[in-house]
Amino acid sequence: MDIREIARRAKVSTATVSRAINRVPTVDPQLAKRVWRVVDELGYYPNIQARALVSGRSRIFGLIVSEFTNPFFPEIVQTFENLAVENNYEILITSTVNDPKRMELSVRRMIERRVDGVAILTFGMEEGLLEHLRYRKVPLVFVDVGPDVRGVANIRINYQNGIRQAVQHLAALRHTRIAFVAGPPHLKSALARREAFKISMTEIGLSPDMIIVGDHRLEGGMRALIELSRLPVRPTAVLCSNDMTAIGVMRQAYDQNIRVPEGLSVVGFDDIRLAEFTTPPLTTVQMSQKELARIAFQALLNEIECDSSSHERHEYELTTSLVLRRSTALDPAERSATSAKGAGGSRSRNASAPPPR
Repeated sequence: MDIREIARRAKVSTATVSRAINRVPTVDPQLAKRVWRVVDELGYYPNIQARALVSGRSRIFGLIVSEFTNPFFPEIVQTFENLAVENNYEILITSTVNDPKRMELSVRRMIERRVDGVAILTFGMEEGLLEHLRYRKVPLVFVDVGPDVRGVANIRINYQNGIRQAVQHLAALRHTRIAFVAGPPHLKSALARREAFKISMTEIGLSPDMIIVGDHRLEGGMRALIELSRLPVRPTAVLCSNDMTAIGVMRQAYDQNIRVPEGLSVVGFDDIRLAEFTTPPLTTVQMSQKELARIAFQALLNEIECDSSSHERHEYELTTSLVLRRSTALDPAERSATSAKGAGGSRSRNASAPPPR
């Protein structure tokens, strides 16, 4: 079964069939309906590879993430795939698992499949990916680290906005000893979050020196709280570079009989799906995974459709914001003082009251 048979049955030319199947907008709608009716009747499936040779486009987008086991990425993948289906694209997904050799194999697969563009949402190892893809003139989308060249779009994450809100929220709860569990120092995104914390603390006159280096994993969060617990002066609140770290902190707090939030306030970063189902639900800085995927997909479409002679560089921004749940509370010392005042006032009132008859 080929387009000649479809053309014969639909009583149109093969060129009309080809344009209709490729959804060329200039095809007469009535003719397109006739073609698709025959396509459905015959159960015809177009040869994608042949279409790619003719059109010069594979209608495949590549998506590279760090690792599928990290709860931050599944929603990105799902949203990106939904958009691909809506726009008649396929996606080739791969994860680097922070392995340079695997990264090279992933890039090779995408080049062999002649992808129309690649979204690199790895938050690390981007420079190596760039060198493999850039000289082949494959449109690229990066997060935070895209170079200033044509054909490479960049999504800037406004970490400062959400982290400033988190720090100010903790300060409003009278916390002055606020610790930060940072991410791996080789990740630029982790360094950006750490710097945002230091700036936000300095802005309100608090010391940003209580910083522990973590690894963005549950176990790293647990180790971080053990380390913080050994300090001469312990923190009353902990802000974490991602939600997995924060959940690890909460898990270790449970083992140490530290109640969250009564004994320790905890704030995460990312707002993964799991964050609202922890006990207590985690207050966190939201970096919308759906919005990140949407921006990345649209950026690839824009790069493909823009004038090849244009040297304009496209940049996008994703803003972070605080999501309040129940893992933060008033500083324990302030709460004790407030309770003591309340109890003292109650005793005074009782002392001045007339004796019961």
